[in-house]
Amino acid sequence: MDNFSDFTAALWIGLNYPLITLGKTPITLWFMLLNFVVLMVFLVVITKTRNWLLVSLNNRKGINVSNWRASITISYYVILVLGLMGILQTTGLDLSFFTILTGAIGIGIGFGMQMIFSNFISGIIILVEKPLKLGDRIEVGNISGNVQRISARATTIVTNDNVSIIVPNSDFISKQVINWSHSGNNVRISISMNVAYDSDPDLVEKLLFEVADNEPGVLKIPKPKVRLTGFGENGLEFSLLVWTTDFSDTKGALRSLLNFSVLKSFRAAGIRMPYPQRDLHIIDERNTLKDA
Repeated sequence: MDNFSDFTAALWIGLNYPLITLGKTPITLWFMLLNFVVLMVFLVVITKTRNWLLVSLNNRKGINVSNWRASITISYYVILVLGLMGILQTTGLDLSFFTILTGAIGIGIGFGMQMIFSNFISGIIILVEKPLKLGDRIEVGNISGNVQRISARATTIVTNDNVSIIVPNSDFISKQVINWSHSGNNVRISISMNVAYDSDPDLVEKLLFEVADNEPGVLKIPKPKVRLTGFGENGLEFSLLVWTTDFSDTKGALRSLLNFSVLKSFRAAGIRMPYPQRDLHIIDERNTLKDA
């Protein structure tokens, strides 16, 4: 029994032996173990709570999910920072040391961590201003797809090929972003075609309206529109403008369906879609020389 008491006493002395001193606080093995356990418990609790709240949003109806997600995410980071400072102060660590550490971090941000810090701030701006939200159809640079996840550093976009692309948040602040879903899921699509000059423009207009009315993916409201946009070199230039919700993520698929329908309708009605026409003039250089 005495041996066990001696062992525990020696172990306790070893755990409380000061390894280094930060400010006025001696750092021991016991101090590091205690802080590690408390910090891990704190991180697990707030992370699990945040994830549970985010998952719960998917089952709630009649609420603005985007606003709630932004509030939960920002609150998570605020609680994380305040909690870490509170835990360290409660355990007796001299926080005056962190004034030096903060300066070192500032230097690091100015050099190697500048991009990471920029992405983090950009992520906060995205969460607050909400230029995009989960599920939005966006284009940034050469990337086009649906927003799947918005984190503090980057945003995940899933393309039509089911490829996940990680885009740094700073790109959404510094580059031009096209958000097809910002004002709703309705998207307007336009297709253009040429018809011969001898075609009846009223008949062309009627056929294009019929094509739009017969396509299930085209919305009835707003109504489709037909425009005679110009007089080209080879024929009359028409455009068919339609609105869709079902094909907001696959606009090319709807254009293909409409083009097929227009081609079949024009052929059945005898409407010609002309080939390019050119006038060719042949000059006989021999006659030109004789005349000279």
